[in-house]
Amino acid sequence: MVPLPLFGGIPGGVELLIVFFILVLIFSLLLPVGMAYWVYQDAKGRRDTDETLWALATVLAGLFVSVFGAGAVLLLYLLIERE
Repeated sequence: MVPLPLFGGIPGGVELLIVFFILVLIFSLLLPVGMAYWVYQDAKGRRDTDETLWALATVLAGLFVSVFGAGAVLLLYLLIERE
């Protein structure tokens, strides 16, 4: 008996979908962490006392909301006037 091809007979269709899902998952985890690291380093360079709070807000917004949530926190951080 010949198995029916999935996804229109694309070789490795299911495997490619799984690899794509894993890459998207890795990207959506690493991007907020990278943004939080940048925010932390920038706030530390500005002698801000809330650098840990800003970094934590960025990574939590990225993990629980999405990459756009982390971007919103980053934009908010950049728009706030600092000395």
